[in-house]
Amino acid sequence: MADDVRTPVPADDPFPRSRVRVGEQEMAYVDTGSGDPIVFLHGNPTSSYLWRNVIPHVQHLGRCIAPDLIGMGESDKLPDPGPGTYSFDRHAQFLAGFMRAVGATERVTLVLHDWGSALGFDWAAENPGAVRGIAFTEAIVTPVIWADWPRAAKPVFQAMRGPDGERKVLDQNVFVEKILPAEVRRGLSPEAHDRYRAPFREREDRWPTLEWPRQIPIEHAPPDVHDVVSRYGQWLAHSEVPKLFLNADPGSILVGRQRKLVRRWPALTEVTVPGGHFVPEDSPDEIGRALADWVPTLG
Repeated sequence: MADDVRTPVPADDPFPRSRVRVGEQEMAYVDTGSGDPIVFLHGNPTSSYLWRNVIPHVQHLGRCIAPDLIGMGESDKLPDPGPGTYSFDRHAQFLAGFMRAVGATERVTLVLHDWGSALGFDWAAENPGAVRGIAFTEAIVTPVIWADWPRAAKPVFQAMRGPDGERKVLDQNVFVEKILPAEVRRGLSPEAHDRYRAPFREREDRWPTLEWPRQIPIEHAPPDVHDVVSRYGQWLAHSEVPKLFLNADPGSILVGRQRKLVRRWPALTEVTVPGGHFVPEDSPDEIGRALADWVPTLG
């Protein structure tokens, strides 16, 4: 059952955070509005803060819930972190527990970005009767090969997946300090950058930001995540659940072959919005308006 404790937030973020116990840990989340749940899932290295300027467009249309994934944002850290601690499967278990704990178990609309998309797609494929619609941007829609990956990003991602990954991510905090600001096309304000930096000030707290690039299913590795993404990809390719593809222009990862694949999915509406990978930072109002137009069509 959700706790009543709410924490204050800075002036640029209109939403306090509630907390709920999931297993032995607590997860922080935004909870505003009422009605059918609209669940916003972030990726790496962000948090529910990513959605601060999107949610106001749709909070009159349902109960907007935006968790901080375990080990990220204001959610608890896992004890004794190391290789494999923040695996996809561990995150998926916490997400499933969170959805049950906050009562988001039927007529759920998912709004997904980055690794939040993989977790959300997987949850939807496991709970198809609970899903009302799925909106997504810069998402992980299929296993990939290195030829699919953005050319400029390939060396750093290969390094993070190799023996030099701990130096780059745990010591240098490269995901937060370099990749995040570089992929926000309109620029990341110092206040916003510091908000994203806050959960990862200590070296050991940065393990989630290292595990996520190592979990990307590239060239069949890691095999368990490859299988998960293949399975939910097949479900999405055949499911008639309504889908809203928020196509980022120019985008970063949902491009080329992946974009062509998505455009063959049934029950798909596509809206193009300007932005790099972190498109909710680049185009929150465009995303919000697209959602506000689409959610009422779900019935």
